[in-house]
Amino acid sequence: MDKALLYLRCTVLIAAVAMLVCCSSRPSSLPSAFTEVSDSAAIYPDYRDVTIPPNIAPMNFMVIDTVADAFVADLGGVICGASADGKIDIDSTEWRSLLQEQRGKSFNVSVYAHRPQGWVRHPAFAIYVANENIDSYVTYRLIEPGYELYMQLGIYQRNLTNFDVATVYENHRDISPGESHCINCHKFQANNAERMYLHVRENHKGTVVTNGTEAHKILIKHDSIIASGAYGNWNPKLPIVAYSTNKTAQVFHYNFNEKIEVFDGESDLLLYDADRNEVSHIIRTPDHFETFPCWSADGTRLYYCDARLPKFEAQIFEAGLVARYDSLFYDIWSMPFDTVTYSFGPPQLEVDASSMNLSASEPIASPDGRFLLYSLARCGQFHLYHRDADLWLKDLQEGTCYPLAETNSKEGDSYSSWSSNSRWIVFSSRREDNDYTRSYIAYIDANGQGHKAFLLPQRDPEYNLLLLKSFNVPELSRNAIPLGQEQMSHVILFTDAELATYKGHVARSNSGNP
Repeated sequence: MDKALLYLRCTVLIAAVAMLVCCSSRPSSLPSAFTEVSDSAAIYPDYRDVTIPPNIAPMNFMVIDTVADAFVADLGGVICGASADGKIDIDSTEWRSLLQEQRGKSFNVSVYAHRPQGWVRHPAFAIYVANENIDSYVTYRLIEPGYELYMQLGIYQRNLTNFDVATVYENHRDISPGESHCINCHKFQANNAERMYLHVRENHKGTVVTNGTEAHKILIKHDSIIASGAYGNWNPKLPIVAYSTNKTAQVFHYNFNEKIEVFDGESDLLLYDADRNEVSHIIRTPDHFETFPCWSADGTRLYYCDARLPKFEAQIFEAGLVARYDSLFYDIWSMPFDTVTYSFGPPQLEVDASSMNLSASEPIASPDGRFLLYSLARCGQFHLYHRDADLWLKDLQEGTCYPLAETNSKEGDSYSSWSSNSRWIVFSSRREDNDYTRSYIAYIDANGQGHKAFLLPQRDPEYNLLLLKSFNVPELSRNAIPLGQEQMSHVILFTDAELATYKGHVARSNSGNP
């Protein structure tokens, strides 16, 4: 037998035996005698005082205590035991009943630990249960958090009400000539997974556009277009997508506490008609960078980020951008959109970040039309790598802008997606180690106040610590993607992309740029 295979099997056998031993000492009831202690139990993930949806999967966690050899947790009357590994595995049926009973209320969690001197009980903490559900699915990409080849990438859809995960698409597992390709930037129309797009880069390139169980691959390419559509957003009412087209570059910091700086050398805005397979320029300017377009909840206004390009001599253009990356500030603008004539009105300033020597990125409007969520950092528009990036809201009724103080962290918080009821967001955060991006969920109440965020629950609470990949571009949807993995693979690997017809510029009532 191959030595590597023998080693693997022995490792699995040892782990299985250890699991049986641990399970045999797992308590099943609360201790009859214990001592109260004042120190809080160290748990992972940190689910203390969080607000959760009433349809979320069990919030399994692990108690970190090297002295204790057994644990018991009382979650509002649901009793869960753990052996020396400290992993609290909550019964899903009891959990669902608990959340329905406590909807709109809260319950306490008490943790007991068995130490050499006997059982101790740590101070209880609360978990609040909101009235509103979260959309049942989140779709994300798993990718190594660095400068990688296009291999071992996958897009997956997780059912948030349990721990089921479905594969949307995975590329090849090794490097093969002519086969290497990147998959990224998936987006749904109005939280409906029946209508989506998915980009493919390098080999097999194109954009997969779906409508229910039907899918085809298109290619956006023209001499006047910088590159294929990049960051995009479906109009919630019409079969059209607003895209940015970007010439993206990245450089590595050698004397700074951040790793990579990603920036654009050019960027414009496009409008793609999915029914007609036609593409047009919305904005095409040499002295502005426009990116990250998103539609209002009713589809009658387009928001986007815009930065005025610094003046450089042509021969030092790219070198000048690299040298002055930290003085490139993006504001958020918007334009009214006529849903009948497909024309845009004059732009207006929405978020004046540059006046604060800051930069705004990744705006996304709440489905109820009340808020505009975005990230704010010291410069640039690719805030995934910016440790100071925070989430902000603009109240579109009051016109006020403010940070989500209770939701943000000391590390980078960026890319976000709204639940269809506008009460929940899922977003990307590097708050744990500044290396791996993980998906966090936060409650946004009716007054626009963000609550403490919590890590996406996993069946094994150690999963996020052991996974050597980042969660990338989390997108919420009410339903599952109806297109199967085999059909998606066929469209990507074995069909040719249909070239979109270029139609020039979209009509505008004011052709000037901000």
